[in-house]
Amino acid sequence: MTKKRDIEFLYELGSLRNIQRGWRQHFGMDVANDLEHTVRVVWLAMLIARMEGVKNEEKIIKMALVHDMAETRVSDHSYVQKVYVQADEHSAANDLFAGTSFEDLNTDTLKEYEERQCIEAKIVKDADNLDVDLEMRELEQKGSKLPSKWMGNRALVRNEKLYTESAKKLWDSLNEVDVDSWHMETNKWNRIPDAGK
Repeated sequence: MTKKRDIEFLYELGSLRNIQRGWRQHFGMDVANDLEHTVRVVWLAMLIARMEGVKNEEKIIKMALVHDMAETRVSDHSYVQKVYVQADEHSAANDLFAGTSFEDLNTDTLKEYEERQCIEAKIVKDADNLDVDLEMRELEQKGSKLPSKWMGNRALVRNEKLYTESAKKLWDSLNEVDVDSWHMETNKWNRIPDAGK
């Protein structure tokens, strides 16, 4: 029999699409919501893990999936809001996972992520930080001047907050790859010689 709490959890997970990142206020531009952020963090974490030679991708994926789940209840606060607001993410996660088939993800996986002792937790935190830098490049491409103003803070994150050498190498490479190259080089005019004839 399906547990009511599991279905409620799935609806709550879906609500992450409605939670805007806190720093959207400062950019005045559309930025990824929490659910979109989580998806890219999963892929970034797997990439860093592979670069680092860390094999436990299941653990990486689980950590990346749960890393911001408490924000369904406490929201995502910007770097300014965090000066004044302390969110009780621990209680929010306890209540969110209570009675679901995923309680172990709170008591084991999320707890281990928050402690940042294992390499997997450090990799997921690196991915969480790097996603911001990827989005900064995307916003800059759209014309925002704020990413250049943030460069000093983001360099501080690169130098003092990233745990792995692989994450630092990725950070260093972000400006070397054009945000649009993936679709500009794969368009039909380049791939299909007779396109448009």
